[in-house]
Amino acid sequence: MIRPKLKKRLGDLLVDERIISESQLMDALAAQKQTGRKLGATLIESGSITEQQLLTFLAQQLNVPFVDISQKRLDPEVIKLLPEVQARRFRALVIEADLDTATVGMSDPADINALDALYPLLTPREIKLVAVRESQILEAFDTMYRRTADIESFASQLEEEYDTTADFDVGGIDFGGADEEEATVAKLLNTIFEDAVQARASDIHIEPDERQLRIRMRVDGVLQENILNESRIAAALVLRLKLMSGLDISEKRLPQDGRCNVKVRGKSIDVRISTMPIQNGESVVMRLLDQSGGVLGLDKTGMPAQLLERFRNIIKRPHGMILVTGPTGSGKTTTLYGALSEMNQSSKKIITCEDPVEYRLPRINQVQINAKIDLTFSSVLRTALRQDPDIIMVGEMRDQETVEIGLRGALTGHLVLSTLHTNDSISSAIRLIDMNAPGYLVASSLRAIIAQRLIRKLCANCKQTHEPEPHERLWLSGLAGTELSHAEFKVGKGCQSCNYVGYKGRIGVFELLELDEPMMNALKRDDTEAFAEHAKASPHYKPLAAAALDYALQGLTSVEEVLKLVENIADLDTAAQKLQLAEH
Repeated sequence: MIRPKLKKRLGDLLVDERIISESQLMDALAAQKQTGRKLGATLIESGSITEQQLLTFLAQQLNVPFVDISQKRLDPEVIKLLPEVQARRFRALVIEADLDTATVGMSDPADINALDALYPLLTPREIKLVAVRESQILEAFDTMYRRTADIESFASQLEEEYDTTADFDVGGIDFGGADEEEATVAKLLNTIFEDAVQARASDIHIEPDERQLRIRMRVDGVLQENILNESRIAAALVLRLKLMSGLDISEKRLPQDGRCNVKVRGKSIDVRISTMPIQNGESVVMRLLDQSGGVLGLDKTGMPAQLLERFRNIIKRPHGMILVTGPTGSGKTTTLYGALSEMNQSSKKIITCEDPVEYRLPRINQVQINAKIDLTFSSVLRTALRQDPDIIMVGEMRDQETVEIGLRGALTGHLVLSTLHTNDSISSAIRLIDMNAPGYLVASSLRAIIAQRLIRKLCANCKQTHEPEPHERLWLSGLAGTELSHAEFKVGKGCQSCNYVGYKGRIGVFELLELDEPMMNALKRDDTEAFAEHAKASPHYKPLAAAALDYALQGLTSVEEVLKLVENIADLDTAAQKLQLAEH
């Protein structure tokens, strides 16, 4: 194996080539002494040089190729020739391999010590070195070093620990004592959590079938499935999870809700657990909340600048009700916590009624709802109004009593924030009236409604130009209210970075409706049709699908994601036909 080596020290070479100055090198060396990081990483962090410049320079000096792996289809079996621990330690990735050679990408190809450590791991193959961006290597680690094989191995091991001829007895598992963390079921669950965090999953579903156990993870809103043949271990997993979350392990006939906290890869993950009896046992769904990042501010939610400014002005008002609406998992709680964190001042008394309390916030009085002892939203809200609050946040408007108390609280000088499960902002006000809240009370108290969804973002590495179908382009023109015959749209081709799905990450889409006098007058008359007409005619109102279309025109999302938000295709057809007639 030929070990490439720099003729001079990296810093001196960069100064000689006038890529950095002498003073930049001195500053980087001083910073390096404090942090212990490599010189190259220190220079990149300080902005003296870009990662691309450094790797291109190193590749030239060492006479090794520079490779962009974002568009390459990597083979998981080839990558796993190098154990994950060593791969992450040395920032090295096996890109290609045959019986004789292994092409290894490194973010620092000048690291001779790393190369010496990798050589015996890949013997008898000869190592062919290439330079690769560190960011791309780290992405490949999370995509390729999944825990699927480990999950299958632990599941098989767990089943083998019991008599295969007898009925599976979870009572035989030792969950307590000093050996608890060594139990196979604990290792299996730890591996499942690690895989979920690595895949950026928001939920884990454990679903026992008659002959199989399905473990599904929701990544960017879409479920990914892993099937285990060891269906009988489901009872052991459910029992372990119940113990972790303080649920009743003897109760298998009724649904239960709980929560626990797990540490995964140095992150504190809050896990909300819901169990439900099904035909083949109990189904478990776990919502994962990463507590290590803290509460996101409103500017991190993805709201467009103009809408964000309007929303901030609304939450500065001293009283009134503000609703955030959307389906489960649409980011409502994130928006509410972002608003609370901005309003959280020593001069403001804030009380929340939540089920469950998802994030702990300093200075805010947070109450956990407990229906078993009659600690309901309505009872807590009634008490909260006697606690001299300035701001009240109600987790959800679930019934008529909670709605009326919240509206009256907003009418008597409090700012009330809450959520509602409706499709859009217009139907939210109508829903309050459907819940038997008096129209005059809704009109007097309700100030604004923000509806939101999370849509998938196109992968930045593999998105390319896409030509929609003629009828889709016509629909989009109807949605925009203007001709879009020359607009350019994008689609994700699929690459290693996005696990070949074409999407990576999600972005919030928002619709803000501020109530004006015509809308309020319509609500006072209980005239919901007039209210909807006035709302749609409001100059600042933009429906969710139209907001998503803005992202598609910017190349951030696809036409497919936009059309998912269209409530009624017939309305688009009508708008498109009107647009055609107007042009002719």
